[in-house]
Amino acid sequence: MTAPTTPPGSVPYATLLSFTRYVGRTGPRKASFVGGLRRQRESGSGFNPHGQLVKALKADIQFRTGGTYLNAVVEQVNARWKPLYESVVPGALKYLESLDTPVEVTPTRDTLGMIGSLPVKINPHFGLRYADGRGEAVRLHFDEDPPRDEAAVATLHLMTRHMDLVLPNATPILVDIRRGDALRPDPAVKPEEVERWLAGEAAAFSAMWGATA
Repeated sequence: MTAPTTPPGSVPYATLLSFTRYVGRTGPRKASFVGGLRRQRESGSGFNPHGQLVKALKADIQFRTGGTYLNAVVEQVNARWKPLYESVVPGALKYLESLDTPVEVTPTRDTLGMIGSLPVKINPHFGLRYADGRGEAVRLHFDEDPPRDEAAVATLHLMTRHMDLVLPNATPILVDIRRGDALRPDPAVKPEEVERWLAGEAAAFSAMWGATA
């Protein structure tokens, strides 16, 4: 006899990006979104078109080149993605100009967080360390629309919750990269209330995942 195997995609799972996109949706759009995630996972599809832009931004920060890499990557990227890069680079340059200097790019660690029984991958794009010792774990938001309040709160809370593993002695930053705006945790937000809210969202996510089987 052989041991039973778990069918691909049958176990609910989310990345930080997919979970926060989910909480930013309402009504039936939540269920259709989760169903799409499950089908994508089962098929093994998915492609990240932003990798070269992230590398260019990190290079400009690290080498203090004032946007040289960001401007160049628009011409270097595959023609299919050039319009996307042309729309994102101006905001990335604005964010680059807003950074305090000197600053160094520093690695972050991905980690797996649990929200109830739902595993969520916590994965900043990169870290920053300033001369005074301050650290920032940076997550970039690439969507055409600004991040919804719910998505921003969830992203910053989950990164804060796991910061000891992601980048010790740092704070989370969510950068709306198309507009160059950096969002930081609101001290008025109560973590225990966010935890209760996210636990309910995670339970619903898992139920929807199972219902699409």
